[in-house]
Amino acid sequence: MDPRELAKQIIDFNKTAFDNTFNGLEILMEQTEKAGSMFLDQNPLFPPEGKKIVNEWVRIYKKEVDDFKAAVDEGYKNAYALLDNLGK
Repeated sequence: MDPRELAKQIIDFNKTAFDNTFNGLEILMEQTEKAGSMFLDQNPLFPPEGKKIVNEWVRIYKKEVDDFKAAVDEGYKNAYALLDNLGK
């Protein structure tokens, strides 16, 4: 078997494992956000300023998660490009 093909299969496996794990964690994060939002909305003792801060934190967290996913995807793209260039 060609070593590049073997390396590509290993990268494919790792990318699939990462994507599946990431998607599962994303679903968990969405459910946690929904539960947290319900708690904040139904809790009269939590001040509106606190709700704004929590919502801002959630917005920033989502952006950072998206940035992380984009960076990992870029890394996989670069790994595939490197393998393609090794054959030339």
